[in-house]
Amino acid sequence: MSWDTVSLEYDDDVATLTVDRPDALNALNVETLEAMGEAIETAADEGARALVLTGAGDAFIAGADIKYMQDLGPEAAQKWGELGHDVADALEAFPAPTIAAVNGYAFGGGCEMALACDLRVAGESALIGNTEIDLGIIPGWGATQRLPRLVGDETARRMIFLGERLDAESAAEAGLFGEVVADDELEGVAAELADRLAAKPAFAMRTAKQAINQGYEGSQESGLSYEKRAFASLFGTPDQREGMAAFVEDREPDFE
Repeated sequence: MSWDTVSLEYDDDVATLTVDRPDALNALNVETLEAMGEAIETAADEGARALVLTGAGDAFIAGADIKYMQDLGPEAAQKWGELGHDVADALEAFPAPTIAAVNGYAFGGGCEMALACDLRVAGESALIGNTEIDLGIIPGWGATQRLPRLVGDETARRMIFLGERLDAESAAEAGLFGEVVADDELEGVAAELADRLAAKPAFAMRTAKQAINQGYEGSQESGLSYEKRAFASLFGTPDQREGMAAFVEDREPDFE
C-alpha cells in the first residue's frame, strides 16, 4: 500500500513509519491518522520484528491539526479523539517493540504518539510536551493515562497543567527519553536499536511486551475511556474556541 502523508519502509525485519507532512511540521489530520493506522496494521501483518516511528523534515509530529479541530463540536470531537486513540492503541499493542525516534517538535498529539511507543530516542534539539491546555482542551489521545505512568504524577501534572515544553535533556531526566543523541546520529542510533530488538526471539519479545502492558491494563482502560469523553466535552466551550482561534491567528489567547 502507499499513502500520501506517511511512508512505510523496511530494512530486513525492521519497519520504519515516517509521518511525511513536513510543510505542516507533520501535524496529524484525519488522512494522516488513517494512513498511520493502516501502515501499522500492514507492518504487523508482514511480521516486522521492530517498528520505528519518526517524522520527515524538522519535526517528529508537531501535534494535531488545530485548524481542523477549531470548529468541532463534542460529537465530532469524540470521533476525532477515538481516531487518535485507535492509532496510539495500535502502537501500544503492536506485536513487536516500537521506537519513537523524536526529531524536533513533539507536542500534543505528537507527544502522545511517542508515549504510546515502547522506547523513545531523541535528537538533541527535540522539544516535547503536552500543550493542549493552552488551546482550552486536555490531551485526548492517551497522555492523561500514559504520561503519569512514565514520568510520575507530579511531573505529569506539571506538564499537562502548565503545558510545559521540555528540551531533550530535561525530558530524558524526567524519564520521557531513554537516550539523547546528536541530531545527525538519531536515524542511525534508532536503526541500530531496532536491529538489536529485531534480533531477539520474536515470541519471547512479544510475550514480554504483553506482560508489561497487562500490568497497566486494568485501570488504564477506564482512564482512557474517561479521557475520550472529557476531551470531546471541551469542544464548543469558550476556552477551546479562544485557544484554537488564538493559535490559528498567531496571537496570545485571552481566556475568560
